[in-house]
Amino acid sequence: MRYTKPALTFEQQADLLLSRGFKADKTELIGRLKTVGYYRLCAYWHPFKRHDNTFMAGATLDTVWERYIFDRKLRLLIMDAIERIEIAFRAMVSEDLTMKFGPFAHLDARAVPSAKPGQHEEFLDRLREDAQHSREVFIEHFRISYEEFPDIPLWAAVEIMTLGNLLTLFRMAGYRLHKEMARPFKITGLVLDSWFLTINYARNMCAHHSRLVQRVMAIKPLIPDLKNDPRWHGSPAIRNTHVFGLLTILAYLTAVVSPQSTWRDHVKRLFDEHPNISEAMLGCPPGWREHPFWK
Repeated sequence: MRYTKPALTFEQQADLLLSRGFKADKTELIGRLKTVGYYRLCAYWHPFKRHDNTFMAGATLDTVWERYIFDRKLRLLIMDAIERIEIAFRAMVSEDLTMKFGPFAHLDARAVPSAKPGQHEEFLDRLREDAQHSREVFIEHFRISYEEFPDIPLWAAVEIMTLGNLLTLFRMAGYRLHKEMARPFKITGLVLDSWFLTINYARNMCAHHSRLVQRVMAIKPLIPDLKNDPRWHGSPAIRNTHVFGLLTILAYLTAVVSPQSTWRDHVKRLFDEHPNISEAMLGCPPGWREHPFWK
């Protein structure tokens, strides 16, 4: 089947929505479409659509726009937590590996026993290319001062790695590093590995402004088992299927890496500021605010 739908002006898009039963002031709707775009906003009105593309009751611009604004604020909060955790992870990876394998630990095959064939070399190629293109002052210093460049000490390298490349190094380093990094969080290395992967996925979602409301997590984090930490399985239990599970993991990690942070309070305040947003759309169970991780 060939795609035959024509391009529509903002006014034509508004007319189409209104003809299908979407409730809005036309001028305001055109303004929102100009600001955000039809396909970004449609993620928030999609739950109100019938199979014939007409809208059910409740499909109003006010309702859809509030979901969009709530989602935007939640993404910013998630990025704030991820920033704290990511920076701590960078420092932890660097400290552990350089203390055991020296300043250029990431070049040493002994430091990455879990690397797949060719993976270590591909990782180093990407890192060297990033160093060559970087204009960070500390990278310029290494460029003009040391003959090893574009190889740079790991404590500098972790600062120019993408989170995805840091995750690659973490996973190549294998069980020993996972266990050591997991220790301060009182979880297993296997759980930390899954959380790291989920955080990378969440960071990419937020960076690309993806919808969080009513999102089912494509990459589900492991929940610590009942024996290791029964708090995850109490009342209410923490599930890993929706965004609330991610929020709880971020709250848990943030409490360790940034104990002075009031991040949890900001999340609760966001829900308070938007009482029309159903907490269930994020997977929040009844009574979640009284959970030990959220108190």
